[in-house]
Amino acid sequence: MADYYIGLGANLGDRESLLAAAIREIRKIPGLTVSALSSLYETPPWGKTDQPVFYNAVVAVETQLPPERMLHLCLAVEAKLGRVRREKWGARTIDLDILWHRRDVHTAELQIPHPYLTERAFVLVPLCELSPQLPIKGKRASEWLSLLPDAEKIKK
Repeated sequence: MADYYIGLGANLGDRESLLAAAIREIRKIPGLTVSALSSLYETPPWGKTDQPVFYNAVVAVETQLPPERMLHLCLAVEAKLGRVRREKWGARTIDLDILWHRRDVHTAELQIPHPYLTERAFVLVPLCELSPQLPIKGKRASEWLSLLPDAEKIKK
């Protein structure tokens, strides 16, 4: 089991290249190792549906970096790749979310597990590819995924 699982998504520009660039930037972080990478999935938008489809993936990482530092590093990768936040759940060039960590975190700045993790097939499908038995809020990731009616809309 990894120390962190990070979700990646993009629905503007060259989505595949942006996700690849984000993974390259994550790999450059000192003291962090990418231990697994899911397949790339095409997914419909969630929350705000009048926007282009997304490409999504999940990376598993090994590191002793604390959660708050991981958050700031993910935000730095987004900024480097041109992320501009205009509206909640809006279109974006790149998005990195900490989905899971070995310990729960509940601060004003950070919620782990991600507060919508168990409601989003677009992250549970690639997460289950890497770790279907991952414990999340009292159930395995695969159990949460089985409860979602939109999982069949996620295409590898």
